[in-house]
Amino acid sequence: MTDTRLLSGIQYWVGLNLIPGIGPAKLKKLLDVFGDLELAWRAAPAELARAGLDSKTVESVTQHRQRIDLAKHMDRIDRLGVDVLTWQDSRYPERLRHIYASPPLLYVRGVLAPEDDWSIAVVGTRRASVYGRQCAEHIVSDLARAKVTIVSGMARGIDTYAHRASLQAGGRTIAVLGCGVDVVYPPENAKLMDEIIECGAVVSDYPLGTGPDGVNFPTRNRIISGLSLGTLVVEAGETSGALLTAGYALDQGREVFAVPGKIFDRSSKGTNRLIQQGAAKLVCCAQDVLEELNLSMVPQQLEMREVLPENRTEDILLRLLSTDPTHIDEIGRSSGLPIAEVSSTLAMMELKGMVRHVGGMNYVTARPL
Repeated sequence: MTDTRLLSGIQYWVGLNLIPGIGPAKLKKLLDVFGDLELAWRAAPAELARAGLDSKTVESVTQHRQRIDLAKHMDRIDRLGVDVLTWQDSRYPERLRHIYASPPLLYVRGVLAPEDDWSIAVVGTRRASVYGRQCAEHIVSDLARAKVTIVSGMARGIDTYAHRASLQAGGRTIAVLGCGVDVVYPPENAKLMDEIIECGAVVSDYPLGTGPDGVNFPTRNRIISGLSLGTLVVEAGETSGALLTAGYALDQGREVFAVPGKIFDRSSKGTNRLIQQGAAKLVCCAQDVLEELNLSMVPQQLEMREVLPENRTEDILLRLLSTDPTHIDEIGRSSGLPIAEVSSTLAMMELKGMVRHVGGMNYVTARPL
């Protein structure tokens, strides 16, 4: 176990993550009351109850923590080269931090990089048709070449095709698992998982050793959409889990896209209905996604982010912007700056990938705040 992790108290985050009944809401209660999870870990049952935990959860905590060997768990995490990011870590993905029930900690193999700010989730059926596979590979390849990170769930079918197409195009990809990051599922994706770790990241909020239980996958879908600017559904039946991911994306205020399919194909009923109901924008090629999310200049934004320094005007404008669209006139009034200066600075900030123009002279932040 590393000294750094001991000093930061990550072992107590890991320990509480191992206890059934401690989810995001209850862990936040413990943080709010105790301020430090080591204190919560060592708290007496009465103190846990006063912190707002119900009797069943209090009993679960007191019983399980006696049997959990924190040093053993942390040693295994270190041996496998797993990084653990918590809510309190500055490296925790900012976009994910603000979703409902954001995971208190993420186990990461590989690296979550700054360029993953520009990411798209690509999901679909496990029983992909030839058409679905072709669509996934064609669209993802072009997105990857445009320097967009592809997020998916490493499941059979569309997920697997999306990850592979991204890697083959030289792009980055992130796999969000419904099991521990030390578990390969499906087993035939062992080589793919190694390649993803090398050129992206494999992440999960489930402890090491957690198997691929069916109940895990629906909730992990919120992370797939939560990491992404938008979610593309390539092929999905009426009961496909990909529709759950689309639902999470909509709840999170993210864009949803869908590839249309034949009206007689069962695997296209879900995607066609998303389009029919107006929940998803119809997509025929990668450019449809890039234009809708203003991602057509990601390579230039990556380059400009590194070479152009920020100044006082940029700092002022960044403080006034959020993920909610703000009109340029309102930005000008709030900043007290000349509108010409605001306009020219916003244009440069958009090139640097700091802000995005979302239409109608409205702007949002494109970077983590």
